[in-house]
Amino acid sequence: MSAAFRKAAKSGQRPHRERAQPASRKKLGLLEKKKDYRLRADDYHKKQNALRALQKKALNKNPDEFYFKMIRAELQDGVHIIKQPKDEVTPEQVKLMRTQDIKYVEMKRVAEAKKIERLKSELHLLDAEGKNPNKHTFFFDTKKEVQEFDIATHLDTVPELVDRVYNRPTIATLQKETLKGATDPAHLKKLAQQRKNQYDLLKQRIEREKAMFVIAQKIQTRKDLLDKTHKVKVKKETTNGPAIYKFKFQRKR
Repeated sequence: MSAAFRKAAKSGQRPHRERAQPASRKKLGLLEKKKDYRLRADDYHKKQNALRALQKKALNKNPDEFYFKMIRAELQDGVHIIKQPKDEVTPEQVKLMRTQDIKYVEMKRVAEAKKIERLKSELHLLDAEGKNPNKHTFFFDTKKEVQEFDIATHLDTVPELVDRVYNRPTIATLQKETLKGATDPAHLKKLAQQRKNQYDLLKQRIEREKAMFVIAQKIQTRKDLLDKTHKVKVKKETTNGPAIYKFKFQRKR
């Protein structure tokens, strides 16, 4: 017999016994024991004491008290976030940074322009899309000559090569020289695809060089705006060009 049971028997009280878990309630979890009630009560009183301490601290607070987090923090989605201080930069430092930016962009633009020239020299822009077609004018004295005119006979070549604007051999050259280069249709198709890819790359580089030129102009405009001279905006900034300002004329000594 336990000590608690003997003490309850002497006092005439009914001893407390833990109930067994019924089989039908096992899916609901274990029954709470006496010590579980005690732990929950202790946690409740601990939280109440913390709330009373916070209320007392709020009542004793000086309403005129100031600290820097009052102006450095802001509430976002219920959370206080401290604002990051802005970097202090002088106008001279900003000018120097803009100058460095312009030099970097200009350096990249010049490098892109050199690549464009190298690609143009390799491709020669022989049959590029969008290129203005060459014109070859023939002059005749009579209408009869115009009606009887045959361009293949006049150029002394075969009709299949008339539409070519480059590498158009004559009939005599074709009879003397052997045919050089690729003749397999699959190989010719592969070469045509490679040439198309090169032209696409050239087009992309030209567009990139134009974009860098516009960026350099915009940076230069922002750098000029740092001057304290009076200025009036004439044209708004667009994706293809910087804003245009009219500056007040000042005579320099």
